[in-house]
Formats: sequence, structure tokens, C-alpha cells
Amino acid sequence: MAMESENVTADVIESNEFPQYSARYAVQAVPKTVLNDRFEFLGAVPEARFLQEVARVFPRAIESDETPRDDGSAGA
Repeated sequence: MAMESENVTADVIESNEFPQYSARYAVQAVPKTVLNDRFEFLGAVPEARFLQEVARVFPRAIESDETPRDDGSAGA
């Protein structure tokens, strides 16, 4: 999604190199996806499921094509 939209950012963190993040997000398996510190899922998932999860966590942003902010609200 981040490659398709300037309104989405993504970070990839090597858990062995940054153990503080592994501890913060309780990483026990990879990949682990965390959306705005509010929702997470483990393992590789098909793109359709990933998009469903994003839409579920940020329904207003998806419906109105607004960008989710870090606080969970939507903004233009």
C-alpha cells in the first residue's frame, strides 16, 4: 500500500538488529504487522486479507479515501 499511495507509510525493522522494537511489539514470529499501535497480525497474509484488515481498523479513511492519522482519526 505504501508504494501505491503517498498517504501510507511503512517501516520494515530487522528484529535481531533492533531488540528494543522486538520487545516493544512482543515479536515472537515474523512477519508481524502492526497498524498504528492498535492492531496487529502475524504471518504472511494474502493481499485481500491485508486490505480487509486495514479497512476494518480504519473504516472511515477507506470509505472516504482520507488518510488515517497516528491517533486513529482520519484527515485529508
